[in-house]
Amino acid sequence: MAGNGVRGRGGRRPTLEEVAARAGVGRGTVSRVINGSPRVSDTTRAAVEAAVAELGYVPNTAARALAANRTDAIALVVPEPETRFFAEPYFSDMLRGVGAELSDTEMQLLLIFAGSDRERQRLAQYLAAHRVDGVLLVSVHADDPLPDLLAQLEIPAVISGPRSAAEPLTSVDSDNYGGARSAVEHLLSRGRRRIAHITGRLDVYGAERRVAGYRDALRDAGHAVDELLIEAGDFTEEGGRLAMTTLLSRHPDLDAVFAGSDVMAAGARQVLREAGRRIPDDVALVGYDDSAIARHMDPPLTSVRQPIEEMGRAMIDFLLAEIAGRRPAASGEPEWRQAVLPTELVVRASS
Repeated sequence: MAGNGVRGRGGRRPTLEEVAARAGVGRGTVSRVINGSPRVSDTTRAAVEAAVAELGYVPNTAARALAANRTDAIALVVPEPETRFFAEPYFSDMLRGVGAELSDTEMQLLLIFAGSDRERQRLAQYLAAHRVDGVLLVSVHADDPLPDLLAQLEIPAVISGPRSAAEPLTSVDSDNYGGARSAVEHLLSRGRRRIAHITGRLDVYGAERRVAGYRDALRDAGHAVDELLIEAGDFTEEGGRLAMTTLLSRHPDLDAVFAGSDVMAAGARQVLREAGRRIPDDVALVGYDDSAIARHMDPPLTSVRQPIEEMGRAMIDFLLAEIAGRRPAASGEPEWRQAVLPTELVVRASS
């Protein structure tokens, strides 16, 4: 009977290492080609594909996963409506970082939305069947039951931002407190004194930390915190518009606004312009995220840069380590549980 290709030594199935040797590349490069990674040159890809064809190599990921009681799949779970996911640059940047870090592995990434009760119930059943090796949770609210469900099912999980300071799950976040402080200190240095803050949803721990940074920056500079200059938003453009309208009605003399996201800053800018306020002459405006929105606004928006893609990469590193049953060698206990990446204030014409 004719074979299905050239066999490896001893008539056995050719290995990844043998393909790599035949193509003159490393094992990781072969893996990237097989998994369709774009991070391979055309010449290298052609050499690997030729070696695969010559040796008759067939990836057997299903057999490997079955033998190891693994699915070779990771779920990126977003407990938000799909409309918000596609409207906010934060999510696409996070997805880009996650995908880039996974490209060197044989893991498949599943994107799952769980913004409604029905979607959450369906997700709970899916997870209970252990159809993924691990879960990345993005945009988690304080009362979200999903992290506790994952802990109960003993599924490795990493979340983007803890639910509280006592978060038991591994999390990766940016320095929300320090980022907010830098924004307010910048506005104070420009002579602004009536600085309003449009917060994100306050059931999100990161939004709470930004409020704390805002308050402490004012207090440390010797300024009282006026609660009427703080208005809750929801990270959406419409939320920014509504909050800005309320703030102007309370404090028509405000001279600066720190918005908890670039998207909300865009909504605030619209209201300020409709009210005849010039930016930055009458009102300075600062956002958060340093997304493409910030760079393309008129005037360009000063914003706190979060390393969102790097956060996505770090989440994957931690999750893969948990799946493998180990912790990164360079990580101590506190860093392992809650990694906090630095932020940077990017100053532009709006302030």
